[in-house]
Amino acid sequence: MGYVIAIAGKGGTGKTTIAALLVRIMKEKQLGSLLAIDADPNSNLGELLGVETKQTIGSILDEIAAHPEKVPPDVSKDRFLEYQVMTALSEEDGFDLLTMGRPEGPGCYCYVNNVLRGIMGKLVSDYKYVIIDNEAGLEHFSRRTTRSADALVIISDASIVGLKSAQRMFDLVGELKIPVKKSFLVINRCLGQFEEEKIKNLGLTFLGDIPQDKKIEQMSLNGNNIMQLDTDALSLASLRKIGDKIWQN
Repeated sequence: MGYVIAIAGKGGTGKTTIAALLVRIMKEKQLGSLLAIDADPNSNLGELLGVETKQTIGSILDEIAAHPEKVPPDVSKDRFLEYQVMTALSEEDGFDLLTMGRPEGPGCYCYVNNVLRGIMGKLVSDYKYVIIDNEAGLEHFSRRTTRSADALVIISDASIVGLKSAQRMFDLVGELKIPVKKSFLVINRCLGQFEEEKIKNLGLTFLGDIPQDKKIEQMSLNGNNIMQLDTDALSLASLRKIGDKIWQN
């Protein structure tokens, strides 16, 4: 079974950027086969990784739910859906990317969603590491779309509001009894050294902070991606120092 790293956080914290940075670092370290899953309906992990997403799981489900007759009569729906999922997989240098998207059509998705869960389980087991960029906020936990993780990394800013939101996410994971082996808090876009005293009474495991990085801002303005980011960028250097704690068993 692949080692699953789930990235979560409220909107605007740079959650997807951290996920993309982790993909780059793990690729560079050649840790083994790596699958990145964009589970955020906004679906911009591919853009940050420099990958053109041709198809999403949501669009596949739309097509099958709206036109079930397109499934060949001599092929089971399970096998057909599995084939379609594999064609949506973007195979890149050092990692693969799967973009979930969100079904939007009026058809019934109950059956295909059940089949998809089984396919995703098999797919995850084919990789040594899996990074999941989850939907912003708490909905993916309340819907139990994050079913288990070896490492849960919640991204926050240094504000009290952000930290309390992160605490609610940790609490909800416990309330829903989602199997998570270890959980971490990462403070992103930090101005100066983060004062750990702020989280002393929150019961959060602080992993480290990522400083405000002008090279990330410039990258975004220029329309570049994480793979083009200078190797000495502050965000990369900071995440390299703490990353081992995330992906080590």
